[in-house]
Amino acid sequence: MKQSACCVATAKRFTVRGGKSGGESVTEIEVSAADGHRFEVRWHPAGAGGTALLFLPALGVRADRYDRFAQALNTQGVSVAVPDWRGLASSSLRASRRVDWGYRELLELDLPAARVALDAHAPAERSWSIGGHSIGGQLAALAAALAPEAYAALVLVATGVPDARLFPKRERWGVRLFARGIPAVTWLFGHFPGRRLRWAGREATTLMRQWAGTVLSGSYRDVGVDRAEERLRALHLPVLGVRYSDDWLAGEASLRGLVDKIGGGPRTLEVIDGARLGDRADHFRWLKSPAVPAAIVAGWLRVSP
Repeated sequence: MKQSACCVATAKRFTVRGGKSGGESVTEIEVSAADGHRFEVRWHPAGAGGTALLFLPALGVRADRYDRFAQALNTQGVSVAVPDWRGLASSSLRASRRVDWGYRELLELDLPAARVALDAHAPAERSWSIGGHSIGGQLAALAAALAPEAYAALVLVATGVPDARLFPKRERWGVRLFARGIPAVTWLFGHFPGRRLRWAGREATTLMRQWAGTVLSGSYRDVGVDRAEERLRALHLPVLGVRYSDDWLAGEASLRGLVDKIGGGPRTLEVIDGARLGDRADHFRWLKSPAVPAAIVAGWLRVSP
């Protein structure tokens, strides 16, 4: 995967409150992608060396929503980096009729730029893994397929292929109709008005049409990335999949559908229910109670090949 040009404009260090320890050091690294897009990566170091995880957020979710998860991983020796998505929070862009992007810009411009900045800022880290939540997990798998030498392992949390056929029967037709309506909605508004629709955020037209295409086809062939499906099949990497028992958005079939696209390597699949989590085990609630998933991820990263 060709690395895009990147510059670290500033690196702001501050403390966020978290748990009994009272606080944690976080650095915001400002990154510039090759096309001029500027955004920040939140860097949560756990000390020199060790394992580092680049973790990609869900659609419409700011990087700072993952602070508790990152803090929980830090206590177990895992450093964590979480970027803001293009169009959200610290991003210099906002989706509009004139400003558009899709999977390609995220995968071939923003994520390589983030890695260049992180490698410059944290050169002592010995091993990087990549993972993500919801669409972030899908993009993490595709990023690993594009740069298999860059990551030691793949962590998938509350994610899977958004193939309508893999959703529960009760939701299947609604998801399909929603996806079919996205081209018309984005044509009307010039972007996807997620806040108005109470799903995701203000998203780019191409990104949402490509997502909708995957819902209808179950394939990443039309997301603007060359040979995406073939590269996934060629990827051999240890994979951890974590799903939540009350999460219909990323159920067992959806997670397995994504894992099965990946060519080879050890597979570990975990399911967390409400009793184990100590909270409702759904698509987003775990962000408020991240101790259990963080322990699973950190423990797996310690022993993964």
